[in-house]
Amino acid sequence: MDTNQNKNIEASPERYTNNSKIDDGTTIINIEAETTESENNTAPATLPVNTPIQADIMANFDDILQRARLAFASGKTRNVSFRRKQLENLLRCYEEHENEIISALEADLRRPKQESMIVETEFMKNDIKHILYNLDEWVKPEKPDKSIVNLLDDVHIYKDPYGVVLVIGAWNYPLQLLLVPVAAAIAAGNCVILKPSEIAGNCAKFIAETLPKYLDNDCYPVVCAGPSETAQLLEQRFDYIFYTGSTRVGKIVHAAAAKYLTPTTLELGGKSPCYIDKSVELRTAVKRILWGKLINCGQTCIAPDYILCSKEIEQKFIVEVKEVLKEWYGDNIQSSPDLSRIINQTNFQRLLGLMKAGRIAVGGKYDASERFIEPTILVDVKANDPVMEEEIFGPILPIYTVENAYDAIKFINARENPLVMYIFTSENEVLDLFVNGTQSGGMCVNDTIMHYAVDTLPFGGVGMSGMGSYHGKYGFDTFTHKKSCLGKNLALLGEKMASARYPPYSDRKASLLSFLLRKRRPLPNLHLTHILAVGLGVGLTFLTNYYLQVRKGKVLR
Repeated sequence: MDTNQNKNIEASPERYTNNSKIDDGTTIINIEAETTESENNTAPATLPVNTPIQADIMANFDDILQRARLAFASGKTRNVSFRRKQLENLLRCYEEHENEIISALEADLRRPKQESMIVETEFMKNDIKHILYNLDEWVKPEKPDKSIVNLLDDVHIYKDPYGVVLVIGAWNYPLQLLLVPVAAAIAAGNCVILKPSEIAGNCAKFIAETLPKYLDNDCYPVVCAGPSETAQLLEQRFDYIFYTGSTRVGKIVHAAAAKYLTPTTLELGGKSPCYIDKSVELRTAVKRILWGKLINCGQTCIAPDYILCSKEIEQKFIVEVKEVLKEWYGDNIQSSPDLSRIINQTNFQRLLGLMKAGRIAVGGKYDASERFIEPTILVDVKANDPVMEEEIFGPILPIYTVENAYDAIKFINARENPLVMYIFTSENEVLDLFVNGTQSGGMCVNDTIMHYAVDTLPFGGVGMSGMGSYHGKYGFDTFTHKKSCLGKNLALLGEKMASARYPPYSDRKASLLSFLLRKRRPLPNLHLTHILAVGLGVGLTFLTNYYLQVRKGKVLR
């Protein structure tokens, strides 16, 4: 690690001044968030700046990008030891500031400590550990199978970083949804511009103030910006863009990326259905569905968005819900410390509007002063009600009744592809209907949310729920360009095998080439395949020599 890096790690908060240049040479750019007090009761991130808001923002962005491009061009992020050190520093940041992270999440979302540990701090720590355990293997060039015609050649796939990438986080999981893809981008050897969500102001402030003490500031700068400044940031040319958020903004990001044909990963959302079959043990199903719905007060892109079940199951489901909610939160849910709050008044009022659909079967109470909404079950909703057409992102769960799995599949397929589909059934035949008859970013059977924590599964959407995937090696692969390389042998043997491609052309040469290029079914035994391939190669060499000798003899005669 260089000298400046060590300074960053050891520096105290007092090193910040009123200028953007700090005593160790670090530059932090702050753009005040465009979030009013009525929209967000948390204070926006406030960081030292060297210019007023009216200054030339694009010039600041140009400077950030230029420094990042110079850092990438220097080659230091290609060094695997450098990447590993940065990841270790990031892990140390999580460990040393866990209480501060939990406090920031509590301030922004009134998130219970246990939830914050599970879905933020522990998740992020385990993610980096998984990367560190496997990084040396992931960066190795791949050696794909070779056909006979390339038997003597080197065939490799090299793992190249894209360059300077932009990662835009989301407010509902303001650290995890930013820093997990950032860790993957670092592992792949990229420089990364980090843009936290301005809506979760306390978490954005923590990121911008703390991360520069642990990460190389030229390679991994933090930009705090509101919507209009982010739009200007997107006018810059990046080598990759990773965005997590709404489908509406995802379209804007994708359009901006198209200007430079910049590859993108869009982690969006949508309405994730939850089908309940009559074969399940309902009490357990209710607990798992409610937990997935109410974690972070329903402000989760993969929360079950609506229930599909029969009328009979609906009635039993409501009975179980009432008992489970009392068990979890007591008689006065609002006083429970275990339920988060809605992020701001804008979303709070939007959710109150969605509650007007159908009939409230459970819950329905709210308190605007606390942005509290009681867990609410809606029944008798119509397919075209707003609550059934837009992503809810709150503790409201509508039930739409269907006769059977076929009706449920028909209902799902008439809408945009969801980010995840939840199926509760004990019947393999029913499960097969959904596996083969629907399309979604992912599936989770007889549980909710938990598929997200399996780091050997890719996570991502399809269609309007997003494009691309990440987590574990899939995150590393997302930020990696796989560069193919064929290395030919210049030795005489290899040249003789390839000589049939040269003019003058003939039927014999064409026949030989056809034989060499013909695709063959792979042999089941790996060692036998190698032996036969070598033997066949030797045999072909003799045949080629014989062919050339015969041709030479004819010429001499």
